Amino acid sequence: MSSADSTSPVATTDNRGQGSSGAVASDRSTSATSSRAAAASSAASTAPVRRVKLRVQRVDPLSVLKLSFLVSVALGIAWVVMVAVLWMILNGMGVFSTIQDTIPDLLGDAGKKFNLMDYVGFTRVISMGVMLAILNTLFLTALATLAAFLYNVCASLVGGMHTTLTDD
Repeated sequence: MSSADSTSPVATTDNRGQGSSGAVASDRSTSATSSRAAAASSAASTAPVRRVKLRVQRVDPLSVLKLSFLVSVALGIAWVVMVAVLWMILNGMGVFSTIQDTIPDLLGDAGKKFNLMDYVGFTRVISMGVMLAILNTLFLTALATLAAFLYNVCASLVGGMHTTLTDD
């Protein structure tokens, strides 16, 4: 038998009882195949991580305007809900009634009626919260759009922001 026959994956037996040498050749080929698969999988797991260096050279002000408007509206809604919940908690704890009872003692004029709820009633507080939310929405949207324009001017001067992305 040649050396190529002894390492072939097919085990050969002849009539003289040499089947055991054929089985050894088969075991060697199986272990060689499994070691190649293990080497390939370890090479794949230790493959270098791909890195891409990018530069943010320009930001579209219209997309910044739309995104900042949506984020500002979401923050405005959260603001109004937070104001309503805070007012309900303070009212439930009796803070407003305690202040209402304390004000005549501080003013000293019991004949003059003062109603705290005219100033901090639920509808008045919510309407002020909505007004602040609208103003903040306009302000944040304008500020973010202005920041996009300023970034574009600065990026044209210095080349933009460099970032590196990796593929894990």
